Amino acid sequence: MATAEIAVALPSLVLITAIALWGVMAASVQLTCTDAARTGARAAARGESLAAVRDLVVRAVPADATVKIRRDAATVEVDVTAPVQAPAAARLPPLTVHTHVAAATEPGAG
Repeated sequence: MATAEIAVALPSLVLITAIALWGVMAASVQLTCTDAARTGARAAARGESLAAVRDLVVRAVPADATVKIRRDAATVEVDVTAPVQAPAAARLPPLTVHTHVAAATEPGAG
């Protein structure tokens, strides 16, 4: 009888563990994207070229992430969006992690 209960409970425990690991992975991707966006916003606010800032951010985020950078006279905005795939056993759609960082342009920065 105990074997039957374990056989029924084990797949559920594996699925719960996979989903918990997916949550940890999503949090890790969120932190990575936030750090990269902050670094990019600071570099762009100092006057770095947008191409150099984009390269800096793209190197730090996952390969399938989307990076958008906007700069005007007063502010710099960096948006990073990255999908986080669910475990295959969960059969769930991917989560989308989005980060938006804005920084004031430093005086004298081109």
